[in-house]
Amino acid sequence: MNADTPSSLKIAVIGCGYWGANHVRTLGELGVLAAVADLDLARAAELAAPFGAKACAPDDVFADPAIDAVVLALPAQLHAQFALRALADEKHVFVEKPLALSSADAAHVADMAATAGRVLMTGHILRFHNAFVALQEIVASGALGEIKYVQSHRLGFGKFHAQFDALWDLAPHDISLILTLTGSEPERVTGIRRDVSVGSTDFAHVHMDFANGMGAHVHVSRHSPYRERRFAVIGSDGMAVWDDFLDWPQKLAICRQRIDRNDTGFEFALSEADYVPLEANMALTDELRHFISCIESGDVPHTDGRQGVAVLRVLEAAGR
Repeated sequence: MNADTPSSLKIAVIGCGYWGANHVRTLGELGVLAAVADLDLARAAELAAPFGAKACAPDDVFADPAIDAVVLALPAQLHAQFALRALADEKHVFVEKPLALSSADAAHVADMAATAGRVLMTGHILRFHNAFVALQEIVASGALGEIKYVQSHRLGFGKFHAQFDALWDLAPHDISLILTLTGSEPERVTGIRRDVSVGSTDFAHVHMDFANGMGAHVHVSRHSPYRERRFAVIGSDGMAVWDDFLDWPQKLAICRQRIDRNDTGFEFALSEADYVPLEANMALTDELRHFISCIESGDVPHTDGRQGVAVLRVLEAAGR
């Protein structure tokens, strides 16, 4: 989608919770919002009104042939069911993560999208954050040398959900980023989990080993006394660190390392951080623009159904 050329697509948002409201506002600003659907029609009408969109029940969206695509921002246990119904009604589908609650259900959705010839995109928003876009370019350029390890920490207090533990709620973001960088699924996955407060996983470590020898780990917590959102890529010639709690001029840093063996052991040094210039962006806006562009061009989304399935396979392996 060209930012200067309005699209003629008509998109509906189903689900009026926190993320649903964000999708409504963003699609409204992009000029493609046609309908807002929820069982709470008053809430749907409240969100739809500023953009001149209609408020309706979900059934009305599926029955309307003028609706080209749907964005599903529902409780995760409904994602697969609603995605299948939308695809059966020949609509393109954007599903907030996770795509389903099992990789088997997610694979069924992905297969149906392929059969129907419709775009299926999973909402892994951090893939569209400009810090990650720049990090991806740095890795691809070889500036860090051979990539050896990726480590991600996503820690904080709160977000206690009845349906989700910390592993399923927080780890999908970073697993998606790691799979994007590696371009493959891990050969081995090991998970360590611990409950502290509400009888389900509050801390989790996910370790991944890839066929090319690269390793990765994700550490998530919803019961941490401090907040941390860091994603680090460690290469043979340097390390890149994305710290999302820092301001834009310091979000992405590259450090060079030197490690030399001598007669008495090792000499090593780490350079001062070299900050990468970044332009601030609204990742959700860029994510939905990409969805629209893929519908119009027929391109495969960066976070397509196959990656949604792959993320779920890692979560399932880590939970065993």
